[in-house]
Amino acid sequence: MRILVIGAGALGGYYGARLLAAGRDVTFLVREKRAEILAKNGLTVKSSFGDLQLSSPPTVTAAKLTTPYDIILLSCKAYDLEGAIESFAPAVGENTVIIPVLNGMRHIDVLNERFGAQRVYGGQCAISATLAPNGDILHLTPLHGLSFGPQNGAKAVNHDAVVKALSGANFDAQVSDNILGEMWEKWIFIATAAGATCLMRASIGDIVKAGAADLVMKLLDECTVIATKKGFAPRPDYMNFVRPMLASPDSPLMASMLRDIERRAKTEGDHVLGDLLHRSGAEAPILLSVAYAHLKSYEARQAREAAAS
Repeated sequence: MRILVIGAGALGGYYGARLLAAGRDVTFLVREKRAEILAKNGLTVKSSFGDLQLSSPPTVTAAKLTTPYDIILLSCKAYDLEGAIESFAPAVGENTVIIPVLNGMRHIDVLNERFGAQRVYGGQCAISATLAPNGDILHLTPLHGLSFGPQNGAKAVNHDAVVKALSGANFDAQVSDNILGEMWEKWIFIATAAGATCLMRASIGDIVKAGAADLVMKLLDECTVIATKKGFAPRPDYMNFVRPMLASPDSPLMASMLRDIERRAKTEGDHVLGDLLHRSGAEAPILLSVAYAHLKSYEARQAREAAAS
């Protein structure tokens, strides 16, 4: 099957490189400058599961994308979704399966409206990876899972071939029959971790040591209530798994959104916190509202300072 990976950053580059090394037919959709760099330096992955050095990986730019692909793996930032859609739209054919691994749920609504729910699988990844200054992909923890599945049990006509193409490539590929529920669970966790660590400008462990663990738990409860009202109550086993992670004084957990703030970059605040708050209904939860207001205030300051410079 022909696989189109959108971008060759930390996530798309990692999974795409693993698939390419496993002999899959993979092409990276990238901008011209990135294509030139990959042609010259190749794609390097450094990981405890084995390093990769792939010379001249196949690439294509949006201007030259004309034929359909069987699988589109989408791992852009949520705020880049609309631009990414326009770039890969010519690659979507009648039987194409789009697998997005973005945070939150808004992207599913957007992709469904544009391409139809029958072409859009739910997806999520469990991985910590980053791009080094020299462009290498650094895999930071033992996690490198990718789970995916049809939104409401309606499998694509080529479902079995999709599963086969993404399996056996030296990362944990899992097919889920409850992918939307799993995505909501991850959303609850990410919104709690991002809301708490951005608001306090500290890791979970530091927040707990400061005696504010109860605020983290209250934020988790607020997010859980929203998911439950929307019909996606998290599984008890999942909550028993994440609560200790959010209550440990030794936890180094710090949301990537806080790192974005610290380097004065753009955040996914609207997609992770804002969209969840929007789905809460008439009674807006207090802590989630405050955390979102904090991020919007940060954005307003960034815009003011940019205008003044």
